[in-house]
Amino acid sequence: MESKEIAFEVALKKLEAVVENLENGELSLEEALKSYEEGVRMADICSKRLGEAEKKVEVLMKTNAGKFKAVPFEEAAETKPKKKK
Repeated sequence: MESKEIAFEVALKKLEAVVENLENGELSLEEALKSYEEGVRMADICSKRLGEAEKKVEVLMKTNAGKFKAVPFEEAAETKPKKKK
């Protein structure tokens, strides 16, 4: 199955299962290595999916006129007021 075809939730569940199996400690070395490789692949898919989602997130920001406008996530983070010390 291609990584593009795997949904975030599916990859996360597979990753959780891999972690549980590895923590259980009942796998042979070969099985543990295969499981670890699958876990790394699932973690990579999850990371990519989260990155894609972050790029799509839009944050509503109030303009000077009191109206709201959609702003890309990165732009909103850059214009966030900084805390004064």
